[in-house]
Amino acid sequence: MGPDFEFERDAYARGYMRVAGVDEVGRGPLAGPVTAAAVVLDPSRIPDGLNDSKKLSKKARERLYEEIMQVADVSIAHASVAEIEELNILRASHLAMVRALDGLKQPADFALVDGNMLPRDLKIKAQTVIKGDARSQSISAASIMAKICRDYVMLSLAQQHPGYGWETNMGYGSKRHIEALRNLGVTPHHRRLFKPVHNMLYQEK
Repeated sequence: MGPDFEFERDAYARGYMRVAGVDEVGRGPLAGPVTAAAVVLDPSRIPDGLNDSKKLSKKARERLYEEIMQVADVSIAHASVAEIEELNILRASHLAMVRALDGLKQPADFALVDGNMLPRDLKIKAQTVIKGDARSQSISAASIMAKICRDYVMLSLAQQHPGYGWETNMGYGSKRHIEALRNLGVTPHHRRLFKPVHNMLYQEK
């Protein structure tokens, strides 16, 4: 079973009018920003085939990205490598989520947030949904938007810093990426507190 609209309907039943699904991508990579999306779906125009972005083919994600853009209020936001290092990855991902909600064309009055922890600085009522990208259509839409947008960022960074394989590993610690770290060194887009990068910088001479 794919995601449905029950969490959203439940929020409507409690009097909320604009329910946003919120998800982030990019907690695990060694390089690049963490990216969040907030999506408010129109209940009468929900695209077919929504699911956790990890379960969809690239082609399906791209088709859904275009459809969601046309029928929903979508906001994408990032937290930078500097913010990840200053705050830690969890807080930075929450910062990106709050920014995504703040960027909607019309404010949401309720948020469904993927995971088990609400960001501290939310300005609206919200609830967490564990494995939400496979359970709530709004969260699955947000997971697709965040994934596609972060992939675009990494493709652009890959052109500026060839050799790390970011165009395919998206900054995750693949074998090629780890080897390139050893051979080419650390870029400004690497998360210096993440262990493989940290070890490269502070290995004993």
